[in-house]
Amino acid sequence: MRELLTMWRDTRMVMLVAVVAAVYAALLIPFKLFTILPGLTSIRPANVLPVFFGIAFGPAAAWGSAIGNLIGDVFGGTFGPGSVGGFVGNFFFGLVGYKLWGNLGPLSSGEEPDFRDQRLRQLIEYVAVAVAAAAACAAIIAWVVDALELVPFSVLGPIILTNNAVSAIVLGPPLFYLAYPRVKEMGLLYPDVLRNEDLPDRANSAGAWAILVVPLVWIGIAVFVLGGAPGSTAQIGLGAVGFLVTAAAAYVAGENFSAVVRDA
Repeated sequence: MRELLTMWRDTRMVMLVAVVAAVYAALLIPFKLFTILPGLTSIRPANVLPVFFGIAFGPAAAWGSAIGNLIGDVFGGTFGPGSVGGFVGNFFFGLVGYKLWGNLGPLSSGEEPDFRDQRLRQLIEYVAVAVAAAAACAAIIAWVVDALELVPFSVLGPIILTNNAVSAIVLGPPLFYLAYPRVKEMGLLYPDVLRNEDLPDRANSAGAWAILVVPLVWIGIAVFVLGGAPGSTAQIGLGAVGFLVTAAAAYVAGENFSAVVRDA
């Protein structure tokens, strides 16, 4: 994931990080009042943004989503030890769309996500990407919060997964339909902004499928097999393995969206 570091050399990518962080935080903060678990999570329609920005802005969305969520915690009154998990979880929330779109073999539409042509195939691919991003974010946050002995994984994980996925799936297609063509016209898609040498050398579908599957399996085992009180050694160990495998999969997955854009 060299591009996650080299992107900071590019002024336009840094600007995109700032835009993602500002827009995400601005939409998170007002909804902090609609609490699900006090101090930890609330109703978040803004959760559609990391998926949209991840596909469109690539590495900038990962950093922007992490920073924007942290800003939302600070100014929304939910900043605390769990914000560490929120930072890392939202980093992956913005990263997954970048790694997965066009990189899921038969699940991929081979089209840009404008929801104008092959809408059903685009919708299937988008739902897979949104659920994967939501699951990665939920698993990481719930793992950290459980390890801090604040809330059990079996309680928090499903709440965050559902909250993230519902917002992204319901609001994503209309957002892409309205905003994606305009972002493309402005030349702000990450394949247009990043230098060719900063893009991964090639896509790797095996890594992409691991990003899709591993967080869901992680959540399933943590909720339905382990359960229990927070802070258990089993939950912490499972989380360490799940996180390392997900991070390794993200490292090898590469990206294929730039090829989709070039072929359009």
